[in-house]
Amino acid sequence: MLTIGIDDAGRGPLIGPMILAGVLADENSETTFKKIGVKDSKMLLHEKRIKLSKLIEQASLAFHVVKTYPEQIDSALQDKINLNTLEAMKTAEIINALNSEDKKIKVIVDCPSTNTFAWRKTLFGFIKHPDNLEVHCEHKADANHASVSAASILAKVAREEEVSKLKKQYGKIGSGYPSDPDTKMFLQKQGKQLANSGIFRKSWATWKSMFPEYSKEKKQTSLGDY
Repeated sequence: MLTIGIDDAGRGPLIGPMILAGVLADENSETTFKKIGVKDSKMLLHEKRIKLSKLIEQASLAFHVVKTYPEQIDSALQDKINLNTLEAMKTAEIINALNSEDKKIKVIVDCPSTNTFAWRKTLFGFIKHPDNLEVHCEHKADANHASVSAASILAKVAREEEVSKLKKQYGKIGSGYPSDPDTKMFLQKQGKQLANSGIFRKSWATWKSMFPEYSKEKKQTSLGDY
């Protein structure tokens, strides 16, 4: 049986996109993943993740990466689509891209919700051809399944690449997480000036508390625009 492993990176940051990655693997792929030292991306150094990402792309039957930028996230929340549902939509996008339909495929997702049953039900609402799929939504799947570990590395590397681009353009932005002192300092110094740059998630509480004048601005985009 083939396996699709899916994981996210950058779900919580104030700055930059949320990334989801999916890896389509067979038994040989998963054997290779284990042999080269694939594991939960949080347990690996940046340089190791970059090296492994190239090997994962080579060993996978296919892979798919989806990037959801701040304006899309804010637009979803304004449309009363919460982050868990948005992530289900993006997860389905990956499944739909990698599903061959004529083969039995086991899908393993590192579930973002505390309620795995309800989130799985939401996910199925966005999958186009579910009949050949065996879908598992688990917590800590990135630590327990090689294909999900591989996906977590691709997602993390893609997120790091996006943050690196932002650092080159805007300077010392930190990791993008609200708890990061460098990110807080960047927000305080340049947040208002860069309010319309598209790099901030204005629906986040940190942004709203610091710049309440921007928290009620009219929605300019919708999910259908992307």
